[in-house]
Amino acid sequence: MYDVAVIGAGIVGASVTRELSRYNLNVCLIEKENDVSEGSTKANSAIIHAGYDPEYGTDMARHNVRGNYLAKKYSKELSVPYKQIGSLVVAFSEDEMGTLEELLERGIKNEVPGIRIINREQLLEIEPHIGDEAIAALHAPSAGVIGPWEFTIALAENAVVNGAKLYLNSPVIGIEKEDGIFTITTSNPNVEPIKAKYIVNAAGLFADNIMAMAGEKEFKITPRKGQYFVLDKSQGHLANHVIFQCPSAVGKGVLITPTVHGNLLAGPDAEDINDKYDKSTDKERLDFVREAGNKSIKGINFRENIRNFAGLRAYSDREDFIIEESKSVKGLINLAGIKSPGLTSAPAIAEDAVELLGKAGLELEKKKDFNPKREQTYFMALSPEEKGELIKKDPSFGRVICRCENITEGEIIEAIKRPLGGQTLDGIKRRTRPGMGRCQGGFCGPRVQEIISRELGVPLEEVMLDIDGSYILTGETKK
Repeated sequence: MYDVAVIGAGIVGASVTRELSRYNLNVCLIEKENDVSEGSTKANSAIIHAGYDPEYGTDMARHNVRGNYLAKKYSKELSVPYKQIGSLVVAFSEDEMGTLEELLERGIKNEVPGIRIINREQLLEIEPHIGDEAIAALHAPSAGVIGPWEFTIALAENAVVNGAKLYLNSPVIGIEKEDGIFTITTSNPNVEPIKAKYIVNAAGLFADNIMAMAGEKEFKITPRKGQYFVLDKSQGHLANHVIFQCPSAVGKGVLITPTVHGNLLAGPDAEDINDKYDKSTDKERLDFVREAGNKSIKGINFRENIRNFAGLRAYSDREDFIIEESKSVKGLINLAGIKSPGLTSAPAIAEDAVELLGKAGLELEKKKDFNPKREQTYFMALSPEEKGELIKKDPSFGRVICRCENITEGEIIEAIKRPLGGQTLDGIKRRTRPGMGRCQGGFCGPRVQEIISRELGVPLEEVMLDIDGSYILTGETKK
């Protein structure tokens, strides 16, 4: 019997589970895929927003600013890559100056620190490659960039270390409530029906499906697809900040940003679709992203593109985040429609979710032995002396497997053996970056696959690229 079952292991679900693991509670996290951060969390802009965009007084505004602070704090506790580089909303015409003024006023109301409007001369000083038509910008120094999947993995891992139970490969197919107890059925034959006193619905794109399983259909989720370019590190120097264009009715528009690892990211566009699994990319949409990106920053060489991807954002039929106890099913907390700035807001949403559970009757007593820390080895960040000492202890740290990103065998082994270790090629890539570089795993992929096979004691053919069924090898061609 669990006190709380959290459904969905994206950034929101992982944040909630970690927050609940601070208390003397029996908590579980249920995820339909074979790893955490496999949904919207895996494919987004990776930005920690400052908080000037949401309307004053909304949950989005309140959680954005609080989440900005918590993301920075938690990234230090959990060894998650994060850089506070600031953001710019650029005006390209006098008409757009009015938008900057509105965003400035909103940011001041939302208590965004240090926000101001700068002119073209000031803009050129901090962004020398800014587009020729740019005349001014809103500067928000508290914005940053983070590794979204690293953040989610770290939160979920820390929750597990603090006593939470994680169920992977466990799509929820039924929810019943009897005598105040929920019974959650999954399609995983190895998982018995899960009983819990409370449920937190953090299922992202599928949050409406989960709600409908448990009670009435209280909201609808529509996927909004956005497509991106990931450019090689040779282009990373072209932007120093997260650079937005003025927002429109469909979102914040195409942005240009350095990533936390030094690449350049361009995107997304915005397209409402019906298929919650459609992550395809297409030339027409990517051409739009390219054209918009070139307006913001001069000289981007899109031939240096190393990957395109599409992400799906969960838009509900309400304007604000849905953070509430279900009206038809008591004890079920819905965290739904967590669109942008959802990544930023997630740690603050988690605090609210715990407060809602307390109001619903859950007893909350903090642990005395909660461990907020998580360490991870980033070999190339060590000093020469530290590298030498580590190699003496473990020679595997002296063997570079991924030459694009300079990732060692020791880091890969560590990523496999951690409390929430990766078991697929992309699972290891998300934890410690082999295959994230220019060759996209063309050279290191087979070697990583061999290491996974060896360390887990499974045949090479059983090592998958990512989600279940994504087999890489089907058998030998020669013997």
